[in-house]
Amino acid sequence: MTGDLRFDPGEVAIDPGQQVTWVNESGVPHTASAYEEGIPDEASYFASGGYESEQAVRLSTSARGFLERGETYSYTFDVTGTYQYFCLPHEESGMVRRVIVE
Repeated sequence: MTGDLRFDPGEVAIDPGQQVTWVNESGVPHTASAYEEGIPDEASYFASGGYESEQAVRLSTSARGFLERGETYSYTFDVTGTYQYFCLPHEESGMVRRVIVE
């Protein structure tokens, strides 16, 4: 996560069982939140802050899940497929990426 509102790297390909850790390297708060329709059916939902659904992320009025500079969020990808995710406050600025598990 960078200050110019992007995930770096933009896309990653990993093996099942590998963990991805998002690190906020900017002074701007970011999230890592899955699109429910953008993950495999068998996969569990993921979002920084521990939300259990995309709707919960979008309806939250708290800053829970917002990563400040130096904070991290990790998720282990066990199911093969493509996972699309976004940064809630910067989604409209194009801060959207994906993880491919193959």
